[in-house]
Amino acid sequence: MKRLIPVIALAMVLASSPVLAADATLGLDVNSAYVWRGITFNDGVVAQPSLDVTNGSFGVNVWGNYDIDDYGDTLDDNEFSEVDLTVYYGFNVQSLEISLGVIEYLFPAAGGSTHEAYVSLGLPLLGGFSIGTDFYYDFDEVDGYYVDLGLTYDRELFEHLRIEVGARAAYADKDFAVYYGGTDSGFYDYTISLSASYAATQALTITAGINYTDSLDDDALPDGKYGTGVDTNTYGGIGLAYAF
Repeated sequence: MKRLIPVIALAMVLASSPVLAADATLGLDVNSAYVWRGITFNDGVVAQPSLDVTNGSFGVNVWGNYDIDDYGDTLDDNEFSEVDLTVYYGFNVQSLEISLGVIEYLFPAAGGSTHEAYVSLGLPLLGGFSIGTDFYYDFDEVDGYYVDLGLTYDRELFEHLRIEVGARAAYADKDFAVYYGGTDSGFYDYTISLSASYAATQALTITAGINYTDSLDDDALPDGKYGTGVDTNTYGGIGLAYAF
């Protein structure tokens, strides 16, 4: 956890310095399960705090998963099972939004870690629709890649109230699939999501959402428990985000 301290310190310096003129958002999500790329890491209630700080095109993000419920013999309740540290750079080429970054995944309870590099592309379309793709390459423990493609529809229903509907599907190579319990490469998972967000003030946003996820290829992503496959299909939660 020593690596966590300088990243949090950097984020706090960026957020608090008037000279750097950074923007920061502090968030907290409470979800009925922790599902990552179709894989169930906890089928019980989790709290996921985050801090995101941007200064121009440069950004730092700290995100954690705190297990309120345990999950079999693999996760104890009331402790952090994961902390992610991300450094990224975002820019636009005309309407195309591009983000490049590196993520360090820390697993305090298990004592392990791994690293990913990623490229994210987003393009707004007509009528509130947008399309995006993300390419992740784990160059540490997994030595494999995961790529997804998504379509999102965003609309303001009333003043301060927005809804967002999304659908995404992904493909993983054999190294990524085997590391997380599969046997071969293939189309990996899909997720359909629905969320509503309410801007309570200029700084505070409240969000509620529900998701449905499942495997696209059982060889790539099988059914399984304790971080080895699909154990939870439907999950959701509420979140708070405060910008300062």
